[in-house]
Amino acid sequence: MTSIRRTLLLALLAAVAAVTLATAFAVYRMARREIDEVFDYHLRQIALTLRDRVPAGGASGGDREAFEFAIQIWSADGVRLYASRLDSGLPEIAELGFATVPTRGGPWRVYSAELSGLVVQVAQPMSIRDRAAVAAASRTLAPVLLVLPLLAFLAWRIVGRTLAPLERLAGAVAARSPGALEPIPEAGAPEEALPLVRSLNQLLGRLSAALAAQRAFVADAAHELRTPLAALALQAQLVERAADPAERAGALADLQSGLGRATRVVQQLLTLARQDPESVAPGRGEPARLAELVAHSIADHALLAESRGIDLGAPETGGDATVMGDAASLRTLLDNLVDNAVRYTPRGGRVDVTAGLDGGRPFLAVADTGPGIPVAERERVFDRFYRLPATAEPGSGLGLAVVKAIALRHGATVTLADTPGGGLTARVVFPATSADPPAVRGGPPAPPVRAG
Repeated sequence: MTSIRRTLLLALLAAVAAVTLATAFAVYRMARREIDEVFDYHLRQIALTLRDRVPAGGASGGDREAFEFAIQIWSADGVRLYASRLDSGLPEIAELGFATVPTRGGPWRVYSAELSGLVVQVAQPMSIRDRAAVAAASRTLAPVLLVLPLLAFLAWRIVGRTLAPLERLAGAVAARSPGALEPIPEAGAPEEALPLVRSLNQLLGRLSAALAAQRAFVADAAHELRTPLAALALQAQLVERAADPAERAGALADLQSGLGRATRVVQQLLTLARQDPESVAPGRGEPARLAELVAHSIADHALLAESRGIDLGAPETGGDATVMGDAASLRTLLDNLVDNAVRYTPRGGRVDVTAGLDGGRPFLAVADTGPGIPVAERERVFDRFYRLPATAEPGSGLGLAVVKAIALRHGATVTLADTPGGGLTARVVFPATSADPPAVRGGPPAPPVRAG
């Protein structure tokens, strides 16, 4: 698990350590350059000092521990007159000027000069300069190294205090009960955490709305089911009390009709409960030909339309109109529209089901010659369990709610308008899609379909 506190602390300490090391290297290089200049100056001064003070004798071991320089002197004809350290390993021939020469004991810094007919060479081991540079850098960086623990402690404290609002926010969310869905206060939240707080508040708002809708749905469903269940109980009692076969047959017919209505209400409730608008994104799923949906729906409602004397048919079904989505849900959507149209159209009326493309967008339309719906009521009829006042036709008030839920799930829009000549036209327009099957696109339109 990733820890922001640990990550920040490690990043800060690593940054401090990297800066300290870089500073130490830079200080060392600067000290080394300064020390080289100083010691080169000393080499030259020593050589100049020996100009008039050539030691007598050939060579000397000298006090090597106390004297850090090596001196050699040659005559004009190349004879070495003096050498302070015979074990230095310096070359027998001098090169005028400054030079760094390797020896078996390590590199030496050498300065050679021709003075008063003599060649004087003064040398110093580079290790002495290295030690001096390290000592100078250490003295410079010692205060920084001493305050590193203090910097680490301050970083830990600053990170802790900076992350404290996030910890309080996490604690406040963790302490909430499952039913506490009120928004999290934004006051006191750091600016960087505001997007998270607002996203959480949006999520809590959606959860609150979903729970409220669920509670309302359960309450409405319980209320709606209470009436048909009570009617079923009463009809069952009538069957028990029937005195003769004819009365019993009539009571059984009423009981079966009540069972059918109750079954339809339960089916509509289950269908509505399954229509989650986020379960299938628009344009996803399997291709469904609208002409096939129309043909199946007309075939399923043919007997009902015939029994009511309704002319049910499909004068226009675009054969290339295809929708990507859930074919079973789309079938339910169309069945609900056709069922409503057939049930509310008076005897001798007409119901036309059409499908096709409108500006590249697939559509379904169901037009009837019934009483229609007043304009002021056309938004409310999509609410669950809402029915128009003084409606004689039995129903649950769920049909159009199911239609709207399925349409939203597929990114479609549902509109209600007047049918020319009287009646109502329900039109469902889907998003444009380019996923039509190649065998269907561009084919001839399906022939008109009529029931009966």
